[in-house]
Amino acid sequence: MSIALVTGSSGLIGSETVKFLHNQGLEVVGIDNNLRKYFFGDDGSVTWNTDQLKTSLAGFSHNDIDIRNEKDINNLFEKYGSNIKLIVHTAAQPSHDWAAKEPFTDFSVNANGTLTLLEATRKFCPEAVFIFTSTNKVYGDLPNSLPLVETETRWELDDSHKFHEYGIDETMSIDQSKHSLFGASKVAADVLTQEYGRYFGIKTGVFRGGCLTGPAHSGAELHGFLAYLIKCAITGKPYTIFGYKGKQVRDNIHSHDLVNAFWHFYNDPKCAAVYNIGGSRHSNCSVLEAIDLIEELCGKRLKFTVSDQAREGDHMWWVSDVRTFQNDYPDWNYKYDLKKIFSEIIDASQQRYG
Repeated sequence: MSIALVTGSSGLIGSETVKFLHNQGLEVVGIDNNLRKYFFGDDGSVTWNTDQLKTSLAGFSHNDIDIRNEKDINNLFEKYGSNIKLIVHTAAQPSHDWAAKEPFTDFSVNANGTLTLLEATRKFCPEAVFIFTSTNKVYGDLPNSLPLVETETRWELDDSHKFHEYGIDETMSIDQSKHSLFGASKVAADVLTQEYGRYFGIKTGVFRGGCLTGPAHSGAELHGFLAYLIKCAITGKPYTIFGYKGKQVRDNIHSHDLVNAFWHFYNDPKCAAVYNIGGSRHSNCSVLEAIDLIEELCGKRLKFTVSDQAREGDHMWWVSDVRTFQNDYPDWNYKYDLKKIFSEIIDASQQRYG
């Protein structure tokens, strides 16, 4: 019996992982205690997704466990032991702004929770593959020091820079920049995951995501850029763009494409691998460009305002260079482009919100 254990199993990436691995024939054990509702209120609640997974997937079991609870995590890992072949850790406190309100909660979830899971892996299933969903925020605001050029709809990197053609690669420093407290806690988890690979020989993969998105996202104002933007368009709720004239650029990767990358790594794992992963030059847009595309696809005007105050540590321009991963796994490629991503989220939002 091969078991995959997925944390944050009712969230965007977690639920996509559950469904993908279930379809591959693995028995999937989920961990999710709906902390997202605590972080973001009813907008962020994932109860609807938990219910959907429990009723639709025969080989899935849900566990309402806090990843910071060492006793409960150890009991779960001990129950399945060496049958656990894969751990996909997606659970997190994911917001810059929220982290500043409760730094201890943010750090304990993102850093201590990751340590608890890594240590349980070392104790009970050291041969398993451990995948961690990190973030491009480990680079702090250093990308904002790149030579950016303002165009009518976006900030763009000067075409003379080495990152222009493909995006930012893993050689960018994670030091000497403002990360936000969220970014700092994810750095801790990121480096811990690498260290359990290098020091203990565990097969660990760190995926530093750009804008992760898809129809299963419970988008809220403080997290879930595209899902929340589309929700506002569908429901008529006003949207606020924070800083940079709305020209800040995000590269957007569909949850399916990310989880498919996880699957490739699982089938040929490495120790302490680190990958930038996102939409790359294949799929990216500014906030203003996203609004235009939403209005084109759903036929509704979005009410929005632009604030001069940018979020702490926010990126003006981020495009992931995914060639390190593609070099290691040349059979992986994108299924979703920008228009397909938007269309799918719009369809799901119309069903959920009317």
